[in-house]
Amino acid sequence: FSVDLSEMKIMKLFYEEDEPNSGQFVIGNYENHYKVFNFNYGGLNRVTQILEDWPWCVGERRSQEEVRKRCFVVISKTQVRDDCYVEEGRYDPMSAETWKTFLNSSGQIEDVANFRRAVFFGGLSPEVRKDAWKFLLGYFTYSSTSQERADMRKEKEAIYLKAQNIRLSMTDEEYVQFWKVVQCTVDKDVPRTDRSHPYFAGEGNPNIEVMRSILLNYAIHNPEIGYSQGMSDLLSPVLAALQDEVDAFWCFAALMEASVFVTSPKDDAMDKQLAYLRELVRMMQPKFYAHLLIEDDGLDMLFCHRWLLLCFKREFYDEQVLLMWEACWSRYQTDYFHLFLCVAIMQEYGSEVLDWDMQMDEMLHFFTDLSMKMDGNKVLRTARQLLLKFRKLPFIPCSLRGLLSGPGIWDSAPLPKIECHCHGD
Repeated sequence: FSVDLSEMKIMKLFYEEDEPNSGQFVIGNYENHYKVFNFNYGGLNRVTQILEDWPWCVGERRSQEEVRKRCFVVISKTQVRDDCYVEEGRYDPMSAETWKTFLNSSGQIEDVANFRRAVFFGGLSPEVRKDAWKFLLGYFTYSSTSQERADMRKEKEAIYLKAQNIRLSMTDEEYVQFWKVVQCTVDKDVPRTDRSHPYFAGEGNPNIEVMRSILLNYAIHNPEIGYSQGMSDLLSPVLAALQDEVDAFWCFAALMEASVFVTSPKDDAMDKQLAYLRELVRMMQPKFYAHLLIEDDGLDMLFCHRWLLLCFKREFYDEQVLLMWEACWSRYQTDYFHLFLCVAIMQEYGSEVLDWDMQMDEMLHFFTDLSMKMDGNKVLRTARQLLLKFRKLPFIPCSLRGLLSGPGIWDSAPLPKIECHCHGD
């Protein structure tokens, strides 16, 4: 466990009556979450001395009755807004040097909570993604050692090659069926996927064939999902970042099979995502929800289907999209941050929908036309504000229970109470 004390709001020390060197050190953040450290065998006086000498701390005056208590207020480095996380604006994309500090001598990530928080608020620099994405996507576990990962990769490579061999050794009948169901669509999608990206640009680029092989092999590996149009759009950034066929395959497989951030049109995932999103809009953007309610098929929310299916890839420029993906993959305080990104788009750009009283087809055209015109960084900040606002609510309906995750490193972190308010749309 580690924490940046400069991000705290207050720190208190309570000394034992018979042992002034022992007691409790209590820290509290701006969300009024507290952590208690027990100093049972001395050392508390050293903490007191450090805080007294620290220029970012101001000690409060003590009365005669509070001789066994010290209280320090932290002078914030940046202005703290009530509607923002205190961490907002304090993190840059994680550099290679910072990434290395999270790995111990065995290659394990021990401080998972702070790693995920750093990714959520700052994202990753391009040079870090090749290694860090494998953890965020679940290809590697945070507790795995470097040696364990090397051994596992050999096993994963063998499984991948087995799937490829099955595909390449099909009978004529099997191939015809596979071509109809999978390969004809893959062969149409891959040649036109991200060709402006340097990693895929140019005629005869071998990386195009690698992308094709991964998608075809994945359809063999997981025939239940197979291939749907648009999956090449999700694979291409992963392959471009990892630049390794086997690693990209398994990270892509983890991304597809998580079925939270990625929404497949082939199962009930879209219905589940839209049900959550409708309720979230009802709570966070009531005026926009009321407009949807009175429009024919408004609650189908067709304008945001592409956001969910392609994970905003067609809405923002590449680097902004990757920062959004990383914030979602960090699973910081929720597994459904992508839904807060959807609500953030409606909040930042949906006012014209209300001003012009748009119908459903007009809304679809309006949001489609916003592609590559929206400020991704602004949407990302707004989504984080919405998540904080959501977690500060005193109550949420039972229909949104799944959007909450646990308090993490803060044992006392409060979560909204769950109330069952069944309502008709």
